[in-house]
Amino acid sequence: MFRYLVRRVLWAILLFLIITFVTFVIFFLAPADPARAQCGGERASPSCLKLATENLGLDRPIPIQYGKFLHRLLPATWHDGHPALKTPSLGKSYASDQDLNQKIGRAAPVTASLVFGGAVLWMLIALSVGVFSALRPRSLLDRAAMLFVLVGVSAHPIWIGLILSYFFGHKWHITPIANYANFFGAPPDTGLPGGPWQWFYHMILPWVTFAILFAALYVRMIRASVMETLNEDFVRTARAKGAPERSVLFSHVLRNALLPVVTMLGMDIGVALGGAIFTESVFQLPGLGRELVVAVGSDDFATVVGIVVFATVVILFFNLIVDLLYAWIDPRIRLT
Repeated sequence: MFRYLVRRVLWAILLFLIITFVTFVIFFLAPADPARAQCGGERASPSCLKLATENLGLDRPIPIQYGKFLHRLLPATWHDGHPALKTPSLGKSYASDQDLNQKIGRAAPVTASLVFGGAVLWMLIALSVGVFSALRPRSLLDRAAMLFVLVGVSAHPIWIGLILSYFFGHKWHITPIANYANFFGAPPDTGLPGGPWQWFYHMILPWVTFAILFAALYVRMIRASVMETLNEDFVRTARAKGAPERSVLFSHVLRNALLPVVTMLGMDIGVALGGAIFTESVFQLPGLGRELVVAVGSDDFATVVGIVVFATVVILFFNLIVDLLYAWIDPRIRLT
């Protein structure tokens, strides 16, 4: 297990270096001029452009810029011949000169609330509907599940979010239409809602909007996987030995049927982070997706790179967790 973990960690580090380098090259080749944006746009003076270019390090070759970028991300450095711990830094925004650690740190919990709350919801829906649909094929529930799958994979999250906002927020006044409430409470004297209940109340519609697409995909996958596993020889053998149906379902069927689901869940975390942009736009959530859209619109590529790097680290981390979980469920994976 230890050798398997080491291999996965080294592979994650290699992927991180490749992704960050490609992102950095794309940023370097982009036609936008961060120095001009920092100096006020088209009316920037040559002296300001020269000074800003030097301060941003844009006058240096890309390998040196990338090396300094990686050095900022390291949690430790050498000082007077000895290692010393330091806080990894994503740099500063070109548009506002704001520290990206703080900027992304404020937006990340919002996106995390959306993605992981939505993931819990879509897995609850997919597991219950998918399993019962597989146990009762061609039943009314199975046909309703397939209709849900068709609607879920066909409807865009923006359309779903607008429909839900109109009925549940605007027409029936059941849930808020927009904005975000901090789980730990709003800052004093702001008049904004805060606390666990307000956080949950404001996130209901975003979670449902975000979860529908993935729930539809997972219902279909879980249904097919459970139906295939039900026909395996070891399931028939367990039933022939008189094992209770509940024991057969949980100990034999689900443990094997959920292997591809665990794999897809790890990969879909990255897809979910990208898809969060649409849901955050509809419900005006101040998350990473919204920050990314604003950064692209203002040619703030330092923020774009910072968000990409942060998202890359998160995706690689959760893929590593899923790989370990997959190896725990099926020990044969460790030998590959």
